[in-house]
Amino acid sequence: MKDTAWFNEMEARIPKNEVRTRFAPSPTGYMHVGNLRTALYTYLIARHEGGKFILRIEDTDQGRLVEGAVDVIYKTMAECGLRHDEGPDVGGPVGPYVQTERRPLYKEYAELLVSRGHAYRCFCEKTESEEDTGEFDRADDPCRAMSAEESERRAAAGEPYVIRQRVPHEGTTTFHDEIFGDITVENTTLDDQVLIKRDGLPTYNFANVVDDHLMGITHVVRGSEYLSSSPKYNLLYEGFGWEVPRYVHCSPVMRDAQHKMSKRHGDPSYEDLIAQGYLTEAVLNYVALLGWSPRGEREIFSLAELQEAFDLAGISKSPAIFDIDKLRYFNSEYIRAMSPERFAAVAEPYIRSAVKNENYDAAAIAALLQQRTEVLTDIPEKLDFFDALPDYETELFVHKKSKSDEQSSKNMLALVLPIFERLPVWDDEHILGAMTGLAERESVKNSVVMWPVRIAAAGKSVTPGGAVEICRILGREETLRRLRIGLEKLN
Repeated sequence: MKDTAWFNEMEARIPKNEVRTRFAPSPTGYMHVGNLRTALYTYLIARHEGGKFILRIEDTDQGRLVEGAVDVIYKTMAECGLRHDEGPDVGGPVGPYVQTERRPLYKEYAELLVSRGHAYRCFCEKTESEEDTGEFDRADDPCRAMSAEESERRAAAGEPYVIRQRVPHEGTTTFHDEIFGDITVENTTLDDQVLIKRDGLPTYNFANVVDDHLMGITHVVRGSEYLSSSPKYNLLYEGFGWEVPRYVHCSPVMRDAQHKMSKRHGDPSYEDLIAQGYLTEAVLNYVALLGWSPRGEREIFSLAELQEAFDLAGISKSPAIFDIDKLRYFNSEYIRAMSPERFAAVAEPYIRSAVKNENYDAAAIAALLQQRTEVLTDIPEKLDFFDALPDYETELFVHKKSKSDEQSSKNMLALVLPIFERLPVWDDEHILGAMTGLAERESVKNSVVMWPVRIAAAGKSVTPGGAVEICRILGREETLRRLRIGLEKLN
């Protein structure tokens, strides 16, 4: 064990007098919605209080690591605008920020607990799963009662051992949570959890406590499933003589009233939602409201506005139901609020997946779509008529509301074709004027002209944009070609 000076030096490095939060994911492949919410809440607490937001990678469970998962974490946080002040990639005063790189620290702190009587070496042969969870009959473990001298002798002789927390057999432990209040448990219900495994790596529960203290973390945000572990965390803090951080345990995000969200059951991760055509800003806004209620009726918040509005008092004890329809609504609101230029840029890849003809202006098509799009992946199916006129039946020309039937459609197409041919300029004003002028001369409603023109131009009854916009984007020659095909069908 290190001498007192080393521990004092570690204490001296800890930043003081500021709010410090941390997001500490395990690199296991993808960012699920609950993880993203934890990242967002820890970020918002730090920013709301003018503090620091730290990223720590918890990779001590080597069996669950997925190659490339750390890059997924960095990419997701960057896309979401959750910029960390300290972390593996940017450094900081209390690094390293990857747990396996901190490996030597944990043994020293565990041995310090042993020397203080708050932990002990266990030389018993137990399964790996027992080492990870600490689930065993504490009363039957002879190592708990072993003398310090024998423990030192056996360790010095090279016998393998784990280090376990020595939980008091009597009394109670009380901890405070910002959401759930004070919680008291009987110490007899707690087990002597493993702190250091045989391979020298710490368990999650121990590394977490040591790292949170040494990094000066003031608020620990995690899922409510960790409430049952918190008494043991408190006992560790007491054993070290450290101040306990403020706990913020968030209730789970549920698929429905009975089931938690799970990637195994097909529930979407952040990456899935983006691939499904949702905007990062909409996802982030919606995730913020999964368990947190702002003051007032407002729902739409930018990240900067969330920083201003977020407070712990708004976090609910109740589980939050993930409602994809509500997210879809949020997404449509964000799309409609975009500048036309930004929407055109975001929509262009989806437009070009359906409209290969470069003669058709993607920005012009985007202008038709913006007020009619809920998720970006809806876009391609709306545009299949641009590159190729679909085969369609003449029944499409019949529309009671527009007072249009096959005979009136045939008449109008025959009349509008020569007018379109003679138009001096092919733009919205002249195209619209040609059709409304024809309707006026024929003493019919505008729709009697516009319905058959749109059907003939698009070959479908539901389109983004009306006859004027579709004809303008198709261009004069292609519009005339399609209108002649429509007239032939009606003849």
